[in-house]
Amino acid sequence: MAKLEKMSKNDLAKQRAEMEAKLAEIRKAEAEYDGRRLKELKAEIEAMLAKEGYSLSDLMGGKSARKGGGAKAKAAPKFRHPENAAITWSGRGRQPVWYKEHMEKGGKPEDLAI
Repeated sequence: MAKLEKMSKNDLAKQRAEMEAKLAEIRKAEAEYDGRRLKELKAEIEAMLAKEGYSLSDLMGGKSARKGGGAKAKAAPKFRHPENAAITWSGRGRQPVWYKEHMEKGGKPEDLAI
């Protein structure tokens, strides 16, 4: 990579665009990894429990994993990640990074609506 101080404005803009594209790829891979890894861990835990004749609900004492123990229905997803359809957000709680970035770039919530 050439020294940035010696690059023209067009070259700098091209370099920035390439880096932003690479960063978007990395973010997508991170999001996919997290979801995939959680599924793998859940399957491993379920297999370990099944080997001993138990289930996840047995482990949790028939309660949800939430601190209060009360079962609360999970909100239906309202928004979908623009590049990875497996990633969704219900519109409740903190906004995901991908949602914030979309809005900062001038996007509308309707663009991501399910």
